[in-house]
Amino acid sequence: MKKTLIRNYAKLIARMGASVQSGQRVVIMAQLDQPEFVTILAEECYRAGAADVSVEWQYQPLEKLASRFESVRELGNVPSWEEEKFRERSEELPVTIKILSSDPDGMKGADREKLTLASMARSAIIKPYQDAMTNKHQWCVAAVPSVGWAKKIFPDERANTAVERLWELILETARADGKDPLTDWMWHNRKLKDKCDKLNGLDLESLEYWSSNGTRLKVGLIPQAQFISGRKSTVDGKHFNPNIPTEECFTTPMKGKAEGIVYAVKPLSYGGELIEDFWLRFEDGKAVECGAGKNVSLLEKIIAMDEGAAYLGECALVPYESPINQTGRLFYNTLFDENACCHLALGRGYSNTIVGFEKYQKSDFTDMGVNDSSVHVDFMIGAEDLEIIGVTKSGERIPVFENGTWSKALR
Repeated sequence: MKKTLIRNYAKLIARMGASVQSGQRVVIMAQLDQPEFVTILAEECYRAGAADVSVEWQYQPLEKLASRFESVRELGNVPSWEEEKFRERSEELPVTIKILSSDPDGMKGADREKLTLASMARSAIIKPYQDAMTNKHQWCVAAVPSVGWAKKIFPDERANTAVERLWELILETARADGKDPLTDWMWHNRKLKDKCDKLNGLDLESLEYWSSNGTRLKVGLIPQAQFISGRKSTVDGKHFNPNIPTEECFTTPMKGKAEGIVYAVKPLSYGGELIEDFWLRFEDGKAVECGAGKNVSLLEKIIAMDEGAAYLGECALVPYESPINQTGRLFYNTLFDENACCHLALGRGYSNTIVGFEKYQKSDFTDMGVNDSSVHVDFMIGAEDLEIIGVTKSGERIPVFENGTWSKALR
């Protein structure tokens, strides 16, 4: 892979994704097998003006070992020094960049019950600090290839070739393979915003999903919420792209306003395991029943993670012909697969979809119907024949999606 392309990708993450500003602190989180790219990324953050760049290394094999040998109590423990770290960050608000590269099968065989209980215990301590940072700092999630991930997508290739091919896919779908990725992203953000403006002009009250695979779902929307795209802003006006890549226009649904059944069209990679061929049935907004061809117990654990995990937190619209879907590949990584087609999310809703979110408190968002949870789990529902009808507050029914893509009225 050409070093110039990788350098440009790192620059895109630092300047467009995380939008690092002069004098800001930056925290990079990455797997231990990515020192070369993290070094390049750190340099680009410094060049963007960062005052300090620190790296938190993670290593999936050690996480799996811990799940095997440590007790739930030890796994779920947040020592005082770690809690102090989260408290300090909630006050200093550093830019955070997470680089994904984990093996989708890397946690296969781990004690899922133990990990779930430990995650719930840790979340009870950490979540208040995370809530304190919401909408107040820039963050970005991007990805680079690892051998394990690349071999999952290209099992018949040699390791080096598989990694090279995955690099090509990542750079292509991240719009980082051109001469000027920053300019390309400016145009991309503008096009997505134009689409959101059209959606917001419809004054929709609910969305009705239909597909021949059995999906029949109605989701109520929050009156104060709007559709926004991949470009976000902090309360003090710093703009950033939290996901690279992104192809979505999304909003936050009303908690308690989802009825029907929905079928996933792609596997869900969660915690190093895959949930396949699954569906969820909602009553009064809550997932009350689910099924899966593989790992249904893991799906049940996600829904039971906390009170809000069984409710929806996001409705995202992505045309079936998105660049990621056109690759014809399943990435086994939600960052990419969610941008291949329409998706929903279980768990935490996005308060920044609320018009004038800067002036509200957390309790206000709850009163409006924004779901709260320690988890936010996207799952893909965008079948090739997916139809979505938007119902306005006056009762008018407007086609939003037809045959998996934008209706004529929204193109």
